[in-house]
Amino acid sequence: MIRAGFISFFLSAVLAFPIAATAQACPRPPDIRDQMDVLFSLVQQARNEGEARPAVNGMWLLWTRAPDAKAQALLDDGRAKIRLGDHEAATQALSDLVDYCPDYAEGYNQRAFANFLQGDYQSALGDLDAALMRNPRHVAALSGKFLTLHALGRREAAQESLRAALTLNPWIPERRMLAKPKGTAL
Repeated sequence: MIRAGFISFFLSAVLAFPIAATAQACPRPPDIRDQMDVLFSLVQQARNEGEARPAVNGMWLLWTRAPDAKAQALLDDGRAKIRLGDHEAATQALSDLVDYCPDYAEGYNQRAFANFLQGDYQSALGDLDAALMRNPRHVAALSGKFLTLHALGRREAAQESLRAALTLNPWIPERRMLAKPKGTAL
C-alpha cells in the first residue's frame, strides 16, 4: 500500500513537472520611453485638443501593446467587457492579466477603470498607484487617479494628480476641472 502511494505520488510529480517547467512566463513589457518622449513633445506643442489627438492616440497604442499574445488577449478581453458594461468579468480578466504580467502597467490601469466604474474607488486607487509605479508618465493613470481621488473627496491630492497629468498632456479633458489657485480672479 505504501508502495502504491509512493508510485502515485511519484507519477503525479513527474507528470506535473513538464507542465510547470513549460508554463509560460510573461516577458518584460516593451520599453516605450523613447517613443513616448516624441509623443509628449508633440502633444505639448499642439495648439489645441484636435491637433493633440494623433499623439494621444499614439500613446494609447503604445500603452495597450501587451508584452505577448496571451497578455494581449487578456487585455483585449477585459477592455471589451468594460465596453459591454460587464465590469465584474472585466475585473476578473484584468486580474488574470495582472497575475500573468505583474510588470505591465496597463493591466493595472484598466483594472482600476473597471473598479472605478463599479464604485470601488479604494481598489481603483491601489491599481492606479501600481500602474504609476511601473510607468510614472502614464497620463491616463494620472488622470484616473485624479478622478478617483476626487470621488473619494480628497480634493487636494486629486488636484496634485491632475497637475502632474497636465504637465505631460495639457489637453486631457479633465483640464477643465483644475482648481484655480486661491486668491486668483475667475
